[in-house]
Amino acid sequence: MTHDDIWFAIEQFAMNNKLSCSGLAKSGGLDPTTFNKSKRWSKAGQPRWPSTQSLARVLAATGSNFTEFVQLLPSEHKD
Repeated sequence: MTHDDIWFAIEQFAMNNKLSCSGLAKSGGLDPTTFNKSKRWSKAGQPRWPSTQSLARVLAATGSNFTEFVQLLPSEHKD
């Protein structure tokens, strides 16, 4: 599972819930910029990963579970 895989799954999860990434963040009570592309890398070029708390909040807000989220990972990275 890579950094890109996680962000891909977040984008897919948002689309599956008929939301933008900002709308998904807001649904979980997060800052709307939490999942923005500009937040995925630090200024020094280091990857920023979403927190487990952020994922848990949007899963709860959408009535979903972690298994549903993991199923959105690219198939070659689900193992």
